Amino acid sequence: MTITKDKVATFDYTLTSDEGEILDTSTGFEPLAYIHGHQNIIPGLERELEGKNSGDKFSCAVKPEDGYGVWSEDSVFTVGKAQFEEPDKITEGMQFEIETAQGHQPVSICKIEGDTVTIDANHPLAGKTLHFEVAVVDVRDATAEEIEHGHLHSEGGCGEGCGEECGEGCGCDCGHEH
Repeated sequence: MTITKDKVATFDYTLTSDEGEILDTSTGFEPLAYIHGHQNIIPGLERELEGKNSGDKFSCAVKPEDGYGVWSEDSVFTVGKAQFEEPDKITEGMQFEIETAQGHQPVSICKIEGDTVTIDANHPLAGKTLHFEVAVVDVRDATAEEIEHGHLHSEGGCGEGCGEECGEGCGCDCGHEH
């Protein structure tokens, strides 16, 4: 089966920097699965996966514009140290998520000077060319429910590892009744 819109593609990958440093990999973990055409992965990689089949292997480089964006000075700002729940526990390099109108966003603390904290809201991979080694493991049709919600649902109807005794929905946190 070919990867096209509304297909679930499962693939193994290794992501490296320009210098060859491994930034992320599925090696030793489950392959990554997503619904093609629903903006569940970065645009450049999704474009490269289009038309591939189970068993295909390829390498590609994804420019920042098609990955996590270009690095922007506008995404670096300062806040008062008092805005943190535990201001004495924050450190430079610390990463956490903030809630924005677009959802959760990862941020990093760049600098702490007195009562001022400089925060970088650029994605940690913003401005970087991403080098992927990809092996397509499987391609299947997405279910009608997955297409409607725009993302995958857990196998068996319950959340990860909770077994069927929890009585919860699919465990996907999408807000829809299942």
